Amino acid sequence: MRPIIKPSSELRRNYNAIATVCKENQAPVFLTKNGEGDTVIMDIATYSRREDELSAALRLIQTKMDRINGVDYVTVDEFESDMRDAISKGSQHVA
Repeated sequence: MRPIIKPSSELRRNYNAIATVCKENQAPVFLTKNGEGDTVIMDIATYSRREDELSAALRLIQTKMDRINGVDYVTVDEFESDMRDAISKGSQHVA
């Protein structure tokens, strides 16, 4: 997708149109001032989605770094198996 670039004066003149472009394209709009990049704006839904994606990416990176550094972890399958074993053993002790 090509970036959407508008002069900052467009924001002052026609905020509603810029807001509509942000929402319809679900992408940030880059504003220029005197021909140079100045500001980026986006609608809240796009911002929230990007923040969620960034947070997920950071968690994946941290997990990968933990594995590289030898941190012990269990897979989802191992966790489920351990929980089933614990529930099974716990139910055997119920009188």
